[in-house]
Amino acid sequence: MKNEGFPLLDQVLVPIHPEGWRFVAIFAVVTAILFALWTPLGWIGVVLTLWCAYFFRNPERVTPTRPGLIISPADGIVQTIGPVAPPPELEMGKEPLTRVSVFMNVFNVHINRVPITGRILRRIYSPGKFFNASLDKASIYNERMAFRLEMEDGRELAFVQIAGLVARRIRCDVEDGQRVSTGERFGLIRFGSRVDVYLPEGVVPLVAVGQTMIAGESVIADSFHQSSMPGEST
Repeated sequence: MKNEGFPLLDQVLVPIHPEGWRFVAIFAVVTAILFALWTPLGWIGVVLTLWCAYFFRNPERVTPTRPGLIISPADGIVQTIGPVAPPPELEMGKEPLTRVSVFMNVFNVHINRVPITGRILRRIYSPGKFFNASLDKASIYNERMAFRLEMEDGRELAFVQIAGLVARRIRCDVEDGQRVSTGERFGLIRFGSRVDVYLPEGVVPLVAVGQTMIAGESVIADSFHQSSMPGEST
């Protein structure tokens, strides 16, 4: 229920993802110990416990309903846009597709959402290293969960959860063969990370590097809006 008299409360008092409760509990126990050792340390623990709860916030989002729109799967900043071959484990070929990378810092919502309605053809988990998720090599070497999705018109799109420097734990809540809808929650990444979207061939991105994205709401591209030549983008 929304706080009709206090709309700002809806931005603060949001649900916490179930994955977060055990971390909040750990932070709270450590905080109690710190208070027992030295009160100033305890207050630092309180701040960190509140930040932990804030990190795992799970707000509602209003997803555009027009067919064909590809929506940002993550909160954060568009870091790079350019032609890159999709992850080899997805077996989508070696031809470059336009990749839009959204980088999440530790203050962003880390719940990830499906970019467009379709069916999950394949999801592949790859363990990896601890490179900063803002680095381009993170898409190759870091822990990741890659998804190959068949859109309703038969074209395919890929999106990849990439773990970051602080921790490397990815949660995924969808299975191979599952039908998913635009804006639907499908998982999260803990403590700083990135999500890449590989657009179908010829689809033009409608975002710019440095633009702020809201998962489940911001439009990355219109799958019905294609360039005149394969691989061409604006």
